[in-house]
Amino acid sequence: MTAAVPAPVATPHVGRPRIAIIQGFVGSMLMLFGSFGVGWLSLASRELRQLEPIIWLRFEPAGAVLSVVLLALGGMLLVRSWLRLGQRLAGWGPESRPIILKATLAWGAPMCFALPLFSRDVFAYIAQGQVMVAGLNPYEDGYSQISNYLQIGADDLWAQSPTPYGPIFLWFEELVVRATGGQPDFSILLFRLLALIGVALCIYYVPRLAEVHGINPNRALWLTVANPLFLTNFIASVHNDSLMLGLALAGLYAAARGRHVTGILLITLSIGIKPITLIVLPFIGLMWAGRGASWPRKFLYWGMTAGLSLGILWLLGWLNGFGFGWVGALSTPGSVWIWYAPVGFLGMVFALTGDALGFDGWSWADVVHKVGTVVSLILVAWFVFRGDHSRLVRRLALALAAVVLLAPMIQAWYVVWLIPLFAVTGIRDDWQVKVLYFVVSFFMIYAISDQLDIFPYIELSLHTARQIAAAVGVAFASYLVFLDPRTKTLFRGAPQAAELSVSR
Repeated sequence: MTAAVPAPVATPHVGRPRIAIIQGFVGSMLMLFGSFGVGWLSLASRELRQLEPIIWLRFEPAGAVLSVVLLALGGMLLVRSWLRLGQRLAGWGPESRPIILKATLAWGAPMCFALPLFSRDVFAYIAQGQVMVAGLNPYEDGYSQISNYLQIGADDLWAQSPTPYGPIFLWFEELVVRATGGQPDFSILLFRLLALIGVALCIYYVPRLAEVHGINPNRALWLTVANPLFLTNFIASVHNDSLMLGLALAGLYAAARGRHVTGILLITLSIGIKPITLIVLPFIGLMWAGRGASWPRKFLYWGMTAGLSLGILWLLGWLNGFGFGWVGALSTPGSVWIWYAPVGFLGMVFALTGDALGFDGWSWADVVHKVGTVVSLILVAWFVFRGDHSRLVRRLALALAAVVLLAPMIQAWYVVWLIPLFAVTGIRDDWQVKVLYFVVSFFMIYAISDQLDIFPYIELSLHTARQIAAAVGVAFASYLVFLDPRTKTLFRGAPQAAELSVSR
């Protein structure tokens, strides 16, 4: 006789996921309203700038402060809702899939109508599209060649830099600008549509890649696409990385299922958006060579993979007339550093030390940055040449992590590249997932206190606005970690029963 299995006891942590979905929707709506006051708005967006609510939110100190607080509260409430959704799902069975998708839709939909948040890259896309329309070479001519680029809203920091994007995204930029005449508001909508295509690809392929690796697909979906970093960077910030990542995941899945040529074609399309996914090609070559392949066979299939992909890229370069100009532009984002990147921080320490001793400290920092790059390349080579065949995607995740973490500049969307690769190969419910919780919280706080569009001629200074946002974000995060009876258990102690295992 089989003993009866007792029904699970209801706890305050489990059940009623709709509550978390509603809370996250409220958070996303707060971010939407906050974006009207401190999101990025082009000087050429005259219609929006003439709306009375926009005028009050952007040009009155009280309105700007309200916008900052709404944005900060909304972002942190979204983090809490994501954490609570993971707790409220009683396991990761098939019934959890539609709940996660509903949450992703509810939390992402308001961001579709927000002014660009946390990044001005979308305005650079518009300016680069105008470079293309003008018949210039974006790998040689920065958008400073365009007379009205400051009116568009593009960041002056990159005005004279070559574009770091691939030939396919250049065509997208040109197509959008031709379709809209360069009008920023309509251009942003079209670029956001492209970003949403990337989001949809991630939603489709993340659970399928997880199943290939024996990982619970629904937990992987929650870790990845319902993640606030994913939603804010790919929808609110309108980064082209979503399309790059979606195509890369599609290529990995095709190759994992034995459709290697299709996989290479999809990865090549991803490279054509943003060339960082070149790093995927050697791992696709290993999949094509097969388990137990000899070294001559591996090198043969690496050559075939590189030949097919680079041949397509050569054809694209021939068609647009720019050749492989994007190769020389790959260093553009790496020409700056940031304090929280380990290599960037170490470089700063060397720079300050060198200056204090009477030397050119920043030349020392450059050496540190170059050493970080060399070490990352050595690690990439290690993960390409060493490791179990069944863990190829995990090895890819580690190789890409080495590139990201050993760079002097780490952006939030770089971290988002890594999350799906680790999620589909297994993020354990121990220190590994706790690291993710802390990373998500940190980058959300940093985002809401960094990229704010504050009108420079009102009494509220940008510095003060950032301090307000940081104070709200840190206070909310401290509440989540130390005081909230529901979420503080996620950051320390034993995992909750409802979250146990990655459910292989």
